[in-house]
Amino acid sequence: MPELAEVEFFRKRWSIGHGAKVLEVKLHAEKKVFRGANAALLKKHLTGAKLVTSETAAKQMLFLFSGESWLGVHLGMSGELRVEASDYAQQKHDHLILVQKDRQLVFNDPRMFGAILFHHGKDAPAWWTRIAPAILSKAFTVEAVATFLKRRGRTPIKAVLLMQERFPGIGNWMADEVLWRSAIHPKRLAASLTTVEIKTLHRECRTVCRIALDTIAGKGAYLPPDLNHHIPKSWLFWHRWEDGGLCPRTKKPLTREEVGGRTTCWSPARQKLI
Repeated sequence: MPELAEVEFFRKRWSIGHGAKVLEVKLHAEKKVFRGANAALLKKHLTGAKLVTSETAAKQMLFLFSGESWLGVHLGMSGELRVEASDYAQQKHDHLILVQKDRQLVFNDPRMFGAILFHHGKDAPAWWTRIAPAILSKAFTVEAVATFLKRRGRTPIKAVLLMQERFPGIGNWMADEVLWRSAIHPKRLAASLTTVEIKTLHRECRTVCRIALDTIAGKGAYLPPDLNHHIPKSWLFWHRWEDGGLCPRTKKPLTREEVGGRTTCWSPARQKLI
């Protein structure tokens, strides 16, 4: 599932359409990606509207159009945003296309785990405003993290890091990276972390998010890792998929196992289960 930086990468693709009018809306209204949206209303209000701006929060994208129209995009497991030529012919899995004069903005999702949301009105929709404060915002404090860990005290810390209500945008590989950099075992219960470890976890959450945004989204890189040449070579990222992979710091073998329902990679030599 795309995480914070990958979502921003895809949002930037459609940003080329900022300031241009939507001449036509093509969609597969019957598909489940529209389960949370009124497809007919979306088509009515976006046809003739201008794409004004866009932004991301957590794993969600928001596109604001003239006429008080708000389009939300969640990529799910296999969704992506593309920009195609003006003469592009809609394909089977292109569930939403916004046709502009010089281009077509395409949402493609073969497995349909993604979602399209739509809202028409002056104020931002609830599905956008209820997203938790960004990890790089001032609201993401050590105290807020400590309080959340206390509430989820009997849950493995790996599973807690995937909870979007406190760690928006963090997904599987980013959670593993944060824990590895923090030297915290993924099976540790949230309540077992010391004050020092919580401060370290907070710092590394912000560091991983910032660097991922700068590299993946900022430089146009994209996963999978064999194509992603901008993530620092010193990160766990480059070794977590390898059979027989070694920890970049200890040079000892890595372990992969399911923790909190997700395949997890860690360095037993560095991340002790205490």
